[in-house]
Amino acid sequence: MLDAAENASPVEAVEAVTREVGTALGARSVAFLIADLSGRALVRMSHVPLQGVEEGRREDDELATVMPFDGGPTEQALRTQAVQVVAQRDGWMVWAPVTDRGEAIGLLEMLLPDEPDAGDLEEIGRTAHVLAFVVIANRRHTDLFEWGARTTPFTLSGEIQRRLLPASFTCEASAFTLSGWLEPAASVGGDTFDYSLARDTLHFSVTDAMGHGVASALTATLGVGSLRNSRRRGVDLVEQAQSANADVAAHSAVPGSFATAVLGRLDLRNGVCALLNAGHVPPMLVRDGDTRAVTLPGNFPLGMFAEAAFQAGEVTLRPGDRLVMVTDGVRERNAATLDLPTMLRSIAGLHPREAVRALADAVLKVSGPTLADDATLFIVDWHGGHSEDRRSTAGADQARASTALPG
Repeated sequence: MLDAAENASPVEAVEAVTREVGTALGARSVAFLIADLSGRALVRMSHVPLQGVEEGRREDDELATVMPFDGGPTEQALRTQAVQVVAQRDGWMVWAPVTDRGEAIGLLEMLLPDEPDAGDLEEIGRTAHVLAFVVIANRRHTDLFEWGARTTPFTLSGEIQRRLLPASFTCEASAFTLSGWLEPAASVGGDTFDYSLARDTLHFSVTDAMGHGVASALTATLGVGSLRNSRRRGVDLVEQAQSANADVAAHSAVPGSFATAVLGRLDLRNGVCALLNAGHVPPMLVRDGDTRAVTLPGNFPLGMFAEAAFQAGEVTLRPGDRLVMVTDGVRERNAATLDLPTMLRSIAGLHPREAVRALADAVLKVSGPTLADDATLFIVDWHGGHSEDRRSTAGADQARASTALPG
């Protein structure tokens, strides 16, 4: 399968892999369903072979057919990270999660003539995991996967913002699970989240640049670029904030631009998490069913005053704790009516991947359907056990996956 992927062009690599496994299992049809960037649908791509003509979004000879979530087996497969099998009139439909380190890239869909046995399902699951790496490797060389995942056109500010976000919105490791989300994903442009894993340290940040549109996206670019630059030099949170503060103040296209931020540095050996709040919404700690704001020293936003000094605080996480960071789009206008502590308690059992989307849906319910400002969400679950190996199957830790939706 890997040889087939490597020998094919980047735009045909997924099709080459699915064709190989489809032929091996005698499948009547094989498809790759990529997760839509809205987080609320799948998009069928790379269908081989299929009788009849499908309607959908087209570009040249490419076809993308949107499949909104409806609580059915495709959504269940992503949510539970478990293979789903459904009997149909013309065979057995199988959906296997295409996942890497908890990042749900999409599903492998196969129609088989006979009911698959345990060995077949294990092979399909392994193939779907391989497919995740094929997508990750080949999307660097083509816009095909990005095009397929975009059911809503992006504005220029949204395009700039997209480039500031990490390549994967979710990451599972032995000691933690994290996930971030941005609503809306296609417009506005001022919010970002970021993370990077070192050997014994998890670095993360959530930022919110003032204003809207391209000017806000450019301020965000300065802030994120500066934070990444100083983080990669190995300096602490205070020095990162000082550098970003000076850079935003000196180089913003719009005089007086600034960005609020929460910067974090989690020691994976002991759960001690250093946090710096630069004029941002305070982080929240969910512990034993209770939600409270984390008290930190006050600081000015990044870029507001070039000579500002900064102070950091810290919190020691316990296994089972959840750290939640949001931007003010979650708290402004009608969104302020959302009972955030109660909402966080109600989604405490969800994997962060589903929790951030559930929280975004709740914000849209009270403020939507269109938000006046970005709403960014970032969740870190602390499990402890940094020295233990991660227990995963086909790219996901089944013990941490969300439970199935009620039937």
